[in-house]
Amino acid sequence: MTIPLLPESAPFSPAQRAWLNGFFAGLLGLGGEGNGNGAASAGAAATATAPAAVAEAEEDFPWHDPAMPMDERLKLAEERPYERKLMAAMAQLDCGACGYLCKTYSEAIAAGAEKSLTKCVPGGKETARKLKELVAAHGATTTSGVAMKSLVAGNGPATTTTNGAAMKSVVAQPAYDRSRPFPAKLIASLPLNRPGSQKDTRHVMINLAGSDLAYKPGDALGVFPENCPELVDELLRVLGAADRPDLRAALIRESSLARPSDDLVERLVECATDPDEADHLTRLRDGEDDWIDTADLLDVLRRYPSARMDAEELVSLLAPLQPRLYSISSSLRAHPEEVHLTVGVVRYTKNERVRKGVASTFLAERVPAGSEVRVFLHPSHRFQLPDDGDTPMIMVGPGTGIAPFRAFLEERQALGAGGKNWLFFGDQCQATDFLYQEELRKFQQDGLLTRLDTAFSRDQAEKIYVQDRMRERARELWGWLEEGAHFYVCGDAKRMASDVDRALHEIIADQGGLSVEEAKAYVAKMTKAGRYQRDVY
Repeated sequence: MTIPLLPESAPFSPAQRAWLNGFFAGLLGLGGEGNGNGAASAGAAATATAPAAVAEAEEDFPWHDPAMPMDERLKLAEERPYERKLMAAMAQLDCGACGYLCKTYSEAIAAGAEKSLTKCVPGGKETARKLKELVAAHGATTTSGVAMKSLVAGNGPATTTTNGAAMKSVVAQPAYDRSRPFPAKLIASLPLNRPGSQKDTRHVMINLAGSDLAYKPGDALGVFPENCPELVDELLRVLGAADRPDLRAALIRESSLARPSDDLVERLVECATDPDEADHLTRLRDGEDDWIDTADLLDVLRRYPSARMDAEELVSLLAPLQPRLYSISSSLRAHPEEVHLTVGVVRYTKNERVRKGVASTFLAERVPAGSEVRVFLHPSHRFQLPDDGDTPMIMVGPGTGIAPFRAFLEERQALGAGGKNWLFFGDQCQATDFLYQEELRKFQQDGLLTRLDTAFSRDQAEKIYVQDRMRERARELWGWLEEGAHFYVCGDAKRMASDVDRALHEIIADQGGLSVEEAKAYVAKMTKAGRYQRDVY
């Protein structure tokens, strides 16, 4: 038999898991000769190497919690191998926006196959700095002589090699994926907030007709955005290349205009003719000044006017524009050939410049109805509806965190599921920010939504949040948990999800008459059973 190296919980399909198990078995010498399709043959695998393989399969990652502070994650990984320390520095979201999972990104860095330490967008400068520290401390040595391709989250590996022999993946690839996005059409981008709101949240509807893309509640949609043309035009003006339509097209569709990469900063150091500017850029490159962590390319070019190179060379050094992942807020059963998103539009002013979230303003402002939006599916393996439609659900989703729960409710309604459903929703003001209010009230009237508790933080002098409503309903919430309810959270990882997790532990300890450690064990048991799931960012 083939010894499985990847657990059943790994975020891959059965076919992908089988291929990867075969590949790693061959790479690590755990099997006999390969049979030509990436799977190890039977026989020699079941030898003295089995215990090591089983241990690998059962490896746990206690730091893999996006709500856990960086220092706590690193402490849990301090006795683990180098690549696991790198993994602990990631954002722990497995979002796939970097082209990896947290685990595979760290392994690619450790193996020397990935040089960029700034791909973890959710982790931001905190992750980039820590990765740089860890790599420097390790001496930037590789742990394997085998170059490994990126394991694109959910898409399986590309062709790779082992012992010099080419191995082709036999995993059935979908017609459209991250490397081949589907050119969908935007149906509409409708405002969800009412006039007077401080926010701009959009209900985005996209037509998937002709794609054969099939998603389930809990999945995410990857969107390849385009940069703001006004920003691109200003960059070209600063570079003295306003007459280069080829560069304009590349900058709009293909290039990241955010924080410059370390390679680009290094080249700017070399190009700077002003000694002071060269010195400042050197300190930025060496991490001695964190100004650049919140700057974009235009900020850097304006601040260091003597650091100029040919515009074509600069464009060639830019990182590729990465897709953004959004939790899907619709059920395919309720909306055939459509996918819906709940998008919070990012706009703010800094240094007298209006800054725009690339993907959110792309969907809100720059794509007319009927125009193309390149998309792909990012399946979720850790955020799903209960298998049994009669299982009670408790859902906590403030703001755009309501997205997957709209999908959950639509799916349960379409299936005629009988399980009770309880939603905690919060935002700033009820009059302007009660997202999907009419739909939720209708769900209540139909008996689908058993309970709806809201928390609007700015409607009273003392701010009230979803975790406060949880505490107010502690006895009933405990009763639902004891009935076997699944508990879901979607939203901000560092604040909201942490506060909700703390409230959940307190409620379990208080209502269950448990100690702090016993409450932790109760929650851990829920998590292991798939009854406590989080989609946080």
